[in-house]
Amino acid sequence: MNLRSQNLKMVGKLVVVAAGMFAFGYALIPIYKHICEVTGINILSLSELQVPGGEGSNGADARAGNSQVDASRTITVEFDANVRGPWEFKPAQRSIRVHPGELATVMYQFTNVQDHRMTAQAIPSYAPHQAAAHFNKLECFCFKQHTLEPGETKLLPVVFVIDSKLSRDVATITLSYTFFEVGGPAPAAPSAAVQSGVDAKS
Repeated sequence: MNLRSQNLKMVGKLVVVAAGMFAFGYALIPIYKHICEVTGINILSLSELQVPGGEGSNGADARAGNSQVDASRTITVEFDANVRGPWEFKPAQRSIRVHPGELATVMYQFTNVQDHRMTAQAIPSYAPHQAAAHFNKLECFCFKQHTLEPGETKLLPVVFVIDSKLSRDVATITLSYTFFEVGGPAPAAPSAAVQSGVDAKS
């Protein structure tokens, strides 16, 4: 085999490799789209912009894009807020009803009523306790600290999905946040108090 034939053979191999790489890259688009449709992740950016209280705010769009929703079950999620300091912190709504696997968004309102800038962070707790392992937050203000100017108000989102593996004995979950100023003593999460309240309802 002469040099020309070897070069032609090598060029042919390179063309095949390049075509294969192009086909693989092109195939990634529908694969990515399918993954987003199955998991509902593609709805996250829209869900973060929704303020609950309207008809579509409990994840109705997510049901259309997430085939893992268990429509045979409905779980009530209650929201609680505790503060350690002179500021205001509360959920925009006290409860919602969701299906396991359904993407949901709720908002918390936090206002700095002090006359100076403050930085604070939230600690979450769950009741019943076993629900924590099945309460998956995709976005949460508790992931980071927040700095507010005097008199400033922020709406802070929580985007979550409840795992369908959650025990069928659990029909109500209470998500509680304690907001405390960074630099001061961090309070213990109020899980015991919330737990007793949920048990009383059972």
